[in-house]
Amino acid sequence: MSNYPYEYIRCPDMEQITESPQTQPQSLHGFVPLLGLTEAVGALLVILMIVWTTYFEDGFSWRSHPKLEFNWHPLLMTIGFVFLYANAMLIYRTQRNLRKRRLKLLHAGNMFLIVVFVVIALVAVFDSHNLASSPTPNMYSLHSWVGLTTVILFCCQWVAGCVAFLFPGLQPLLRASYMPIHVYFGIAGFIGAIASCLLGLNEKAIFSLKDEYSKFDKEGVLINVIGMLFVLFGGLSVYLITQARYRRLSMPEDEILLSGTG
Repeated sequence: MSNYPYEYIRCPDMEQITESPQTQPQSLHGFVPLLGLTEAVGALLVILMIVWTTYFEDGFSWRSHPKLEFNWHPLLMTIGFVFLYANAMLIYRTQRNLRKRRLKLLHAGNMFLIVVFVVIALVAVFDSHNLASSPTPNMYSLHSWVGLTTVILFCCQWVAGCVAFLFPGLQPLLRASYMPIHVYFGIAGFIGAIASCLLGLNEKAIFSLKDEYSKFDKEGVLINVIGMLFVLFGGLSVYLITQARYRRLSMPEDEILLSGTG
């Protein structure tokens, strides 16, 4: 038996890639409870981020109040670059009754929505620095370096994925060869997003709260709780995505081109 969960069979017309009947058997034991826990943690993460940015950081604005414009950055990054990112990858685990072509389009569309969220979040943070009464330098912190690197990786990954899995003229074997790379860098980008969020939270806590942070100030405790939820949500998401037994089995009417994380 092959160690890789898919075997590629040379068909007479050279236009198909099929799964071998020796593919590792599917087992959904524990999947639904874990998925429910993951989504609950993600929803709580978004809710607490809204509480932090509205109650403790005074809400939102755009351009007229740079300090409040900044608050769009952590909120949109959390919604787009963490919660939606994880769910876009999990589509290949949760949507088991859709044809593969529709799954690919849904996956790519969700990823494009994340790009929109990320662009707005980046505009917000650069505006908050540049439009402040005393402008703040850009791109000097480790958070900004890790964050921008992750954004660039994500965008390249999205473009490459669209070309590889949605462009009709690409040879099936090329798609099959690229698939493990696409999966790896998709997960790597998600982990990078989690790491960037943790660095940003810690940076914000130290700069904003200063000495109050070490005194277990309520806002500092909330920031730490949000950080732990990032770790928990990220860990659960990666576990669900990487477990071979939770793979979606191909349906007879599927297009038989291997794609995505399915």
